[in-house]
Amino acid sequence: MGEFKHLVIVTFKGDAAVDEILKGLEKLVSEIEAVKSFEWGQDTESPEMLRQGYTHAFIMTFDKKEDFTAFVSHPNHVEFSSKFSEAIEKVVLLDFPTVLAKPQRAA
Repeated sequence: MGEFKHLVIVTFKGDAAVDEILKGLEKLVSEIEAVKSFEWGQDTESPEMLRQGYTHAFIMTFDKKEDFTAFVSHPNHVEFSSKFSEAIEKVVLLDFPTVLAKPQRAA
């Protein structure tokens, strides 16, 4: 079994303090050992009709599903999650075990 991924795609509310939310996310994942890696980005290239209003994507990687489960129930995540949810207008959430189709190339 491969790694486990937590993918979140959002549209923030117009009055959301996005920079604060992003800093909070980075702090959160640094505090929780179960998170193997965290990446995020803001869409800059997709045509609006394909983007459907979504602007930011967040990907967390875990060694196994049990680590993800520990993350979701962690008190810091529970607390941050309510603040994050209040700032979101729309969200897509996918949690899945990965299938490695092409290994990462060495740098």
